[in-house]
Amino acid sequence: MIKLKNIRLLIVNYPGSMQSAIIGLEEMLMLANQLVAKFTAYSQHQSEINSRRKSMLNNFFEVNIIDRDIWLSQSAQKKTTLHAKAHVIVLPPSIEGEYFVNPETSLIQWLVQQHQQGSIICSACAGSFVIAAAGLLNHRAATTHWDLAGMFAKQFPQVKVNSERILINDGDIITAGGLMSWIDLGLELVAQFTQPAIMRQLGKYLIVDTGPREQSYYQSFKPILDHGDKIILRTQHFIQANYQQALPITKLAQQCHLTERTFLRHFVTATGFKPNAYIQRLRIQKACDLLETTVFTFEVISHKVGYEDTSACRKAFVKITGLTPKNFKRRFSRTADR
Repeated sequence: MIKLKNIRLLIVNYPGSMQSAIIGLEEMLMLANQLVAKFTAYSQHQSEINSRRKSMLNNFFEVNIIDRDIWLSQSAQKKTTLHAKAHVIVLPPSIEGEYFVNPETSLIQWLVQQHQQGSIICSACAGSFVIAAAGLLNHRAATTHWDLAGMFAKQFPQVKVNSERILINDGDIITAGGLMSWIDLGLELVAQFTQPAIMRQLGKYLIVDTGPREQSYYQSFKPILDHGDKIILRTQHFIQANYQQALPITKLAQQCHLTERTFLRHFVTATGFKPNAYIQRLRIQKACDLLETTVFTFEVISHKVGYEDTSACRKAFVKITGLTPKNFKRRFSRTADR
């Protein structure tokens, strides 16, 4: 007989949480349970089940949603429910308010306690802020929504944030980026606690891609403009209007009446990028926009955004987006097949 184990998974319904993600993850794991049951029943009827098959995991997910009143309650019964050991805890995305930026101490303390007891702590999108606030991501790699990455890096400089990744599984901590990354997180948990074959079957049933992908495919370059440095802001406006031209640091520094060294220090502090990297990302973003909205060839586009060498533009494009121009257009452009 194949023994099944219940995996106690708690989804934290903090204020502003994306309710469709909470219910969606619960239903995804319910469907995974159905596939596990079918797979187990099939295996038990086979005349020969090798030792490797016997040792593979076939677990059921027991999903519970934890509401705010539970971690704020003084009720002994609710505290017992809260402090019972969980195998997995999930912090979902946020779509309203900024609770995730400053979560309550009681929630933070509970997460730390559960982690110390062996729980795997997971997040999707803004949920990573809550884990970081608990100090559980210090000196570790993590991801979050690409549009929140700048704020995350500023609030938690001790965390190695990588917003290009859509999911980072660091064993006891799993972070996913993007509002819909709860799907990727759910598939990862199914693969980890059951079998990759069940995860792939679940993906086919849901008609979602179970292959590896990156958040860099979807992110857009949005320069930081509210940093308060008026001199650098004027430089950013100048770059925005003249990004097709050659803009060496010497020229930009002279425009600001600063030495190159001083200008570089101010620019990196304000924007998070060195000038050349900033200009490159701006140009590639413009190239993405043209690929999505026009029928220009990439050679034409590369010249329009300021590159003399198409191959250099292509190399930068792949490095930043994770896709070739052809694959990017196929994925995102409505004109790709025209």
